[in-house]
Amino acid sequence: MIRNKFKIVAASGLAALVLAVSSCSKIDQFGDMNQNPGNTTTPIPSGLLTNTLSGLPNYTWDAGGITTIAGLYGQYFSETQYTDVSTYSKQNPNWDGYYAGRLYDLQTIINYNSDPNTAATAAAYGSNANQIAVARILKAYIYAMLTDSYGDLPYSGALKGDNGIVAYDKQQDIYNSLFQELTEAVAQFDGGAGPKGDILFGGDVSMWKKFANSFHALLALHLSKVDAAKGQAEFNAALNAPGGVLQAGENISLAAPGDNFFNPVYNYYNITLRKDYAVSATLLNLLQSTNDDRATAYASSSIGFPYGLSRDNAIAFNNANPNWARLLQGQGTSKTAPFPIITSAEVFLARAEAAQLGWTGENVATLYATGISESWKYWNVFNQADYDNYMANPSIDLSGGSVLQKIATQEWISSYPHGLRAWTIWRRTGFPVLAPAPGAVTAQIPRRFAYGLNEYSLNPTNVAAAASQYDVGGDKDSQYGHVWWDK
Repeated sequence: MIRNKFKIVAASGLAALVLAVSSCSKIDQFGDMNQNPGNTTTPIPSGLLTNTLSGLPNYTWDAGGITTIAGLYGQYFSETQYTDVSTYSKQNPNWDGYYAGRLYDLQTIINYNSDPNTAATAAAYGSNANQIAVARILKAYIYAMLTDSYGDLPYSGALKGDNGIVAYDKQQDIYNSLFQELTEAVAQFDGGAGPKGDILFGGDVSMWKKFANSFHALLALHLSKVDAAKGQAEFNAALNAPGGVLQAGENISLAAPGDNFFNPVYNYYNITLRKDYAVSATLLNLLQSTNDDRATAYASSSIGFPYGLSRDNAIAFNNANPNWARLLQGQGTSKTAPFPIITSAEVFLARAEAAQLGWTGENVATLYATGISESWKYWNVFNQADYDNYMANPSIDLSGGSVLQKIATQEWISSYPHGLRAWTIWRRTGFPVLAPAPGAVTAQIPRRFAYGLNEYSLNPTNVAAAASQYDVGGDKDSQYGHVWWDK
């Protein structure tokens, strides 16, 4: 199939199934009348990798997608007219596109480079070990996004041509596997050629190690309440793994190449011409109240949109304040502007939290200050005098009040615009303190997504078994059920 501007040809699992079934008939009698000379039955690993990487910004922010719904729950964003999500109408987005799309593509890269019959051919696109390692890291990244959104899900039995009928793995088991995958992937890199098609790091294996280790550390913090000993062990394993984690000035972001592939915020406001999402007043008011210079980078104006209004009230505010804050610079966002995936600020602040929890012997105050300055620098707003004044603010300075609350709030601020991280930080720490939407159907913020309707149609027995543990007050598969680490 042809996907976006890169014109990537990917082997289709469905097509393979059709060919297998058809092979029982005398298909040779029909000659080559149904063969398309423009297609290939051989995977092109570089194309599959490029296609997967091109979607990474959408795992930070994707209009109408999982990360945006999560960002509405985490109150980064507000809906400006259709307010069903932010007033907590039950959401059950399907995940089919992830499994049948980029997860399948990544598994194809792994299979093609692992099979003795194809490994030599696949090596033309980089060493087999390096291609497999990168695919494992990206698979872990996507699976973590899914399990943090839903809880239990198909994992160990998925991507095996099973027509979607797969048992669900417990989230705890998924996490254990993700930690193992990231650790083994880092160790798997060899001295051979980096993978072709790598539009993120240009085949730089050292940066892939930092990606894996930094993400490993962020995931480890999710265990702080459910299994602190395991979380501590995994955090330190990531911190001390070969290649290390992101350091000052090292940020992982993807620059959009343009043409038909743009920065997602630019694409939303300028290409689709939609205006359904604004920067929430929750976030913008907090930044403005502390003279946080990031406010000028996070939003196109100083007018934050009130969070969780009813449809009528949202439309009224919209009409009265047409210059409400668009994400980043809104229509002024560059079409090729880099989009953050993981920043050094997030890593330093995670290290500050781990040190505060007693997981490491590092200096909490130093890591905290560095994390904030790294965030200001990433968004090109750093000014020493402004930064010093900001750090002296009693609500920012660590000398008084709850240190964990201040660190978690800075993690929440610095992860913008990654909606899932915002929601996750709030769920696992309780900070910042977020009030439910005033127009909400229930006076509590959702804790997970309900399973998609396609699962109930195609995989009914397994989804019912998984959903049963999220029954809240008779509401089966409730969005108010807690995932494993959310205690």
